[in-house]
Amino acid sequence: MYKISEELKDKIMFVNRVLLDKYEEVLSMDRESLRSYINSQVGPILKIEKFTEEELKKYTKVGGIIGVDGSKNRIGGAYPHFIEVFQGLAKSTLHKEEPVYKVDFYTPLYTELEEPNLLEEDTERDEKISNKKLASIEVDAALEGIKKFDPYAVMMDGSLIRYKIVCSEKWQELKEECERRNIILVGVIKDIKTSIIRDSLKEDNYLKEECFYDRELLYGLLDYGEVIFTNIETKKEKRGFASLFMRSSQSPAVIGMDILKSQQSYLLEMARLVFTLTPQSSRGVPLWMDIIDSEVKIPDQMIKGFLESYLDRRIFEMLFISERDKRTM
Repeated sequence: MYKISEELKDKIMFVNRVLLDKYEEVLSMDRESLRSYINSQVGPILKIEKFTEEELKKYTKVGGIIGVDGSKNRIGGAYPHFIEVFQGLAKSTLHKEEPVYKVDFYTPLYTELEEPNLLEEDTERDEKISNKKLASIEVDAALEGIKKFDPYAVMMDGSLIRYKIVCSEKWQELKEECERRNIILVGVIKDIKTSIIRDSLKEDNYLKEECFYDRELLYGLLDYGEVIFTNIETKKEKRGFASLFMRSSQSPAVIGMDILKSQQSYLLEMARLVFTLTPQSSRGVPLWMDIIDSEVKIPDQMIKGFLESYLDRRIFEMLFISERDKRTM
């Protein structure tokens, strides 16, 4: 059994007190009053229904749905002796045996096609490169999936605005391809980080604390199957997106969804589709996206096995075996 020191217990209890104090304002807010405020000041709270079996059959006749997700593995030790492997997966609901995979890598030790002086540690730059490669590999998978399967809609894991910010050129290609083919492009956001409702409450003097996110304010606020269509002009809207919040499962947490502003007329339909594809007892994400999430991830041991097999043994041991790994060899 692990021994837990009294100091650790004290620290955890301290964190508990700090967080209870910080979130006292949110925890003490009256649910009905907050719902009423959101309804009148942020956007209507509406109850949506799942598609009937007959309505759902439509999607098999018009090209099905493609789900897209990505994963990242990091093998090695401290900077610069590590390598990151990125994998993107696009998978069609109609062509389940024909997944589209895309792969890329990043290591500061390889500088030929990257920025100069990568051997000088810069955490912010590394994170920027890593985020761009992951987003780009997902967009590449989506583009190939679109060209291969011509689907009715594409569901991306996370907010669409991330792709516009992180890999703008590739994103523009994906956006234009979807608009040209009239393919609906949707982002499903498991972990919302917006502050739309917080900002509105703060502006109207309903909140003093500025550090809340919509995630905390909406926790347990919506009933199963309810959505909020925001009327407030947000940063996303200014950048060409329409969005909503939704409680798609029995979990009290709320997810987000966004869509191209040019395709806003499909927002309600896509909300109903996400709701229909999400198991009631799940964490709120469509089952198809959860399946893709599990299939795109590569176990670290598998990546390590590939590196051991295809890298020169001297290179592998000299560059990518950390001191911690050596203890278990």
